[in-house]
Amino acid sequence: MPETVRIVTGKQEMELQVVEGTEGEKGIDVSNLRAKTGLVTLDPAFMNTASTESAVTFLDGEKGILRYRGIPIEELGERSTFTETAYLLIYGHLPTREEFTRWERLLTRHSMIHEDMRRFFDGYPMTAHPMAILSAMVSSLSSFYPYALNAKSDEYRDITIARLIAKLPTIAAFSYKKNIGHPFMYPRNDLEYCANFLRMMFAVPAEEYRPDPVAVKALNLLLILHADHEQNCSTSTVRLVGSAQTNLFASISAGICALWGPLHGGANQEVVEMLDDIRHKGLTAQQFIAQVKDKKSGIRLMGFGHRVYKNFDPRAKIIKKACDEVLEKLGVRDPMLDLAKQLEESALRDPYFVERKLYPNVDFYSGIIYKALGIPTQMFTVMFALGRLPGWIAHWKEMIEDPSTKIGRPRQIYTGPRETHYVPLEKRG
Repeated sequence: MPETVRIVTGKQEMELQVVEGTEGEKGIDVSNLRAKTGLVTLDPAFMNTASTESAVTFLDGEKGILRYRGIPIEELGERSTFTETAYLLIYGHLPTREEFTRWERLLTRHSMIHEDMRRFFDGYPMTAHPMAILSAMVSSLSSFYPYALNAKSDEYRDITIARLIAKLPTIAAFSYKKNIGHPFMYPRNDLEYCANFLRMMFAVPAEEYRPDPVAVKALNLLLILHADHEQNCSTSTVRLVGSAQTNLFASISAGICALWGPLHGGANQEVVEMLDDIRHKGLTAQQFIAQVKDKKSGIRLMGFGHRVYKNFDPRAKIIKKACDEVLEKLGVRDPMLDLAKQLEESALRDPYFVERKLYPNVDFYSGIIYKALGIPTQMFTVMFALGRLPGWIAHWKEMIEDPSTKIGRPRQIYTGPRETHYVPLEKRG
């Protein structure tokens, strides 16, 4: 007999079915609650609400587990590439050799953007934030591929997905070149995905540029670690916008805008800015930790703690190790890394942080690696968007192909004035 939960309100009683996922997670199905009782659930910020059933990503915040389609993030980070992980997330399985060859060819051959679109960049000032450009340009892609406007049509879905993944690095790199006044560097078909992006970012026409294999490997890892994270703010935005049967380009553009917020995609930028500020003020790690513990100071330790993880963020463990290796191989001596390690060591020995289960998250070290690769702070959130793109697409695809999907429409508890009446302007005093 299926497990149920009983709700009693006044003289009414109702049994709600308990739904269980493949990893033992349980949820109460309240989809008929309002229809049968007139009540809705009130859950600000959806802290306890599952908005959907999904087969894409599983995470357990208490145990520090993250898996893409059942595969542990540790295995993917060590053995996979970003493009292979993207295929896994979007299509639900690791590609065969034939599938992977075709996938890689699609991503290579569709990496250029229309020349008319290239001229869009002329209209932006050099001070334009790359995230503003990124979201606008992704939305503009829908005007160049009108057959992709019908989100429910599956005829062009695969090629639309490939086009978006292929073109986003080009748009991102062009936004950076615009920002620094450099000529755009077109993608090349002889380079794989991450190497191509680094070349478009850092090459100039005056000399030959070959991406460092160490940098390419590090970028692959960073993008894999950011590729999906269940129903976060930006992913939920993509699903909510897409539930109106909005095309893929517009849905992803909305996700980019959500990611732009400093509480979401801007966290690794804030970590680097925090480390810079500590060094500028000449503070030791211990002095800064003491300021953080003082509630009156208003100072926060960025890159520690997570909305979901109440243990170590599994991505943080991987990225900390990679940070040491990447900086050593690139020959980069960054005092910022030393300071970050000192902060981590001080915090993890302090009962204040241990009792509150505040551990380093993925943002704590990712910004240091991006900085070592030469990527400027203003581009950090763009890098996050590049990594998160396959997850956004996977969730959009899962939702749009589900025949039971309804347009998202949250309820509210109204707290405004009761019925009142219009007063003409001359009588308002």
